[in-house]
Amino acid sequence: MERPPTTPITTFFKNRSVFITGATGFLGKATVEKLLRTCPELQAVYILIRPKSGSDIQTRLRALLDNSIFDTLRHHSPSALQKVIPIRGDITLPSLGISDQDQQTLASEVSIVIHSAATVKFDEKLKLSVNINVQGSQRVLELCKRMSNLVALVHVSTAYANCEREEIEELIYPPPADPNKLIETMEWMDEHLVDKITPQLIGAGNKPNTYTYTKALAEHVLKEEAQGLPICIVRPSIVTATWKEPVAGWVDNLNGPSGLMAAVADLVPLDFPVNLILAAAWWTAENQPGGIKVYNCCTGTENPLLWKDLENWGMKFLVSNPLSDVFWYPATDFKTNRIWHNITDFWIHFVPAYAMDVYANMSGRKPGMLRIYGKITKAVQSLEFFTTNQWRFRTGNVSELYEMMGDEDKRLFNLNVKEVKWPTYIGKYCLGLRKYTMRDDHGTLPAARKWVRKLYWIQKCTQFLLIWMFLNVIMFRFGGARRVWAFAFEVAVRVTRMFPS
Repeated sequence: MERPPTTPITTFFKNRSVFITGATGFLGKATVEKLLRTCPELQAVYILIRPKSGSDIQTRLRALLDNSIFDTLRHHSPSALQKVIPIRGDITLPSLGISDQDQQTLASEVSIVIHSAATVKFDEKLKLSVNINVQGSQRVLELCKRMSNLVALVHVSTAYANCEREEIEELIYPPPADPNKLIETMEWMDEHLVDKITPQLIGAGNKPNTYTYTKALAEHVLKEEAQGLPICIVRPSIVTATWKEPVAGWVDNLNGPSGLMAAVADLVPLDFPVNLILAAAWWTAENQPGGIKVYNCCTGTENPLLWKDLENWGMKFLVSNPLSDVFWYPATDFKTNRIWHNITDFWIHFVPAYAMDVYANMSGRKPGMLRIYGKITKAVQSLEFFTTNQWRFRTGNVSELYEMMGDEDKRLFNLNVKEVKWPTYIGKYCLGLRKYTMRDDHGTLPAARKWVRKLYWIQKCTQFLLIWMFLNVIMFRFGGARRVWAFAFEVAVRVTRMFPS
């Protein structure tokens, strides 16, 4: 790995310290890695880490830095990883749960804040979602106001915060409710009652779930309470595997598109929101714009991807790069009819999973396929609203920012989504799922391909057998159908005899 060039953006981060919330998440990991790899003269990266039962913050830090996304850094510049400093805290607690001493350190040392912590569970309970997404943002603002050297605060939102609109500009829209009144209500109301009124609350705001509802509220909180702070908002759409950096196809989760699709997919490879976060921090600090600049990080307008193309390319690459332990022939089949989707979903997924669990019970092993498939189905369904509707996201601010960057910065922090060649990207995405998410070694590919070829013929034989059984039931149940079947068979034999041997 060659030393990154000195550019306006890398120089901006020189001798500066960054504080990142949500660093253990998908986007957060990639942001930390990019900072360390491209800004070698960065002073430090402070990351907020919540201790979990059985894991203190040092254990969680080691687990984070052991992630495969840091492989390039570990190999070429391991000392850079020592710049990551964990801060014990919790986004749900007053003052972020950070000790007085650590708060003083952050207030005096940090000049750039990237707030990406959020609950991304679309069906999260409203009380917790408000605490994390709305009050968490308020707590970050309180900390930022104590920072004597703050030059940029980047708030990571979502392109779907205003999903009730068909066309979404790069501006902050009116909130679905008064954030402060809602927070007051959440504080005195018990959780059971909150759960009962949640559908009415998010419905009144024309939101599909608590995630988009609270992310919209958080944006309004920034508008009202961040006066005087150098702040911008980055709104990614559906973030997927890396395009190029640090390696092509890196992804660490199974959240993916639903089986019910609209026409155009707005998927954005992870590289682009990461690059935009860092470039936006630089531009915000250097220009101190009046008001809050908003950046929609999307591909649907500039480089649209059709779900039908994704289906075809995905099928091609899943078959050529299959998992080594699949028990059925892979398929991608997006539906536009819910009834037909549910029918095929039942027969193709739940029935085989049930059969596998029955077999496991009979052989004395612990069943688990139905449970696993249930989790996958829930993860897929959580994205259904966003994959069955279409929006027009305006990205003028992103284009303007990209034009202001120098050539080296454009190469190092690429924001041009038009450069993505979707067929190539989808192929690397499938390989990345296999390697990084499923931990399937590349050496197992030849055997996996051989096994999938066998599964293809097993599937065809099974389909033929089921059709044959169905036709036999029809034939023996109805005499007329039996005669039609015999006549069709006789015609087929005669037609066959017409061809020369």
